[in-house]
Amino acid sequence: MTWNLVSSKVDLKGFLSFPPDIQFWLDANNTYRVVFIQNQASWFVVTGSDFEIDAHNTGGIQGNGQPWWSFFATRTREDGDGRPISLTVFKAIRATIKNFRIESPPFWSSAIVESTDVVVDGMFINATNQDSMFFGQNIVPNTDGTDTYRSDRISLLNWDVTCGDDCLALKGNSTNIVARNITCRGGTGVAIGSLGQYIGLNDFVLNVDMEDIRMFRLDPKIQPIMVNGVYFKSWDGSVNGSPPTGGGGAGGLVNNLTVRNMYIDGVDTPVHILQNNLGMSGDAPSILKFEGLRFENWSGTANTNTIVDFECSPAVGCNDITFQNFDVKPPLGQPPRLICQNTSGIRGLFAPCNSTGLP
Repeated sequence: MTWNLVSSKVDLKGFLSFPPDIQFWLDANNTYRVVFIQNQASWFVVTGSDFEIDAHNTGGIQGNGQPWWSFFATRTREDGDGRPISLTVFKAIRATIKNFRIESPPFWSSAIVESTDVVVDGMFINATNQDSMFFGQNIVPNTDGTDTYRSDRISLLNWDVTCGDDCLALKGNSTNIVARNITCRGGTGVAIGSLGQYIGLNDFVLNVDMEDIRMFRLDPKIQPIMVNGVYFKSWDGSVNGSPPTGGGGAGGLVNNLTVRNMYIDGVDTPVHILQNNLGMSGDAPSILKFEGLRFENWSGTANTNTIVDFECSPAVGCNDITFQNFDVKPPLGQPPRLICQNTSGIRGLFAPCNSTGLP
């Protein structure tokens, strides 16, 4: 389904329900392939300008994801395999989506792609496994809350996301992004990336302001993972295979990013930079640079004693990273580990940060 809205307002008071006919939807002829990155499929594509969609907290998308999750629990999942994004905002200008619900998405819940001046205010997402055969396992991977890509001036306000992957993911050329009042339950955290997958296409994530973010670990029977608070991931400097499943070797920059007022409850690693996404031994180091990062007013307790883990590339390093009022504690009785590899200009941490994380 696709809507091309121009100077329009839509009141959506019920759910668009996509039946779980898995083989039908995996056929590329039955979905839209408008998302360039990793050749992802989409169910519902909204495009246009100067429009508003208000779902009044009673409408949105029913993805009927449980049959998908159970089906792929015993099969290989790959990017670009045809599992559909539930809602894709594509080439939209001056758009608002309000009070929207996405229930049981089989794959990414939403994506904002090649768009400008988009506000999504009031988004509820729930990807929760109910199949007792798989209790204690994460069978809902890739159920990202949203992925932004090649988009500018995007505001994500008042979100509540239960998922098994990235709560929010800012992918390449996401600029001037605002996120406010975001609750993440389970999954892998707020991601910057992955970046640098497409050789010759540099990725930039610039001017990001996030505030009032909360991370909660769930009952492990339902969702066993809560991996990161905020994490940054880039492909390394070698090319291994080709997209959508392989790649690497591209450069770029992440700069001027602030995350303030962050609460952590049982996250494995609160702040993490990883610069060898899907890399192999002997690969060239990443040439994508992270700098100008600020983490202000953080509190809570981690699930491990690794509070900060910066595994930065020796080719470019990470620099100019500031912590202020950063009070995330390890489990009781464990000394905190702060790991900084190939970094400079790290300020404000409560203990030394070095390559081993040991005092």
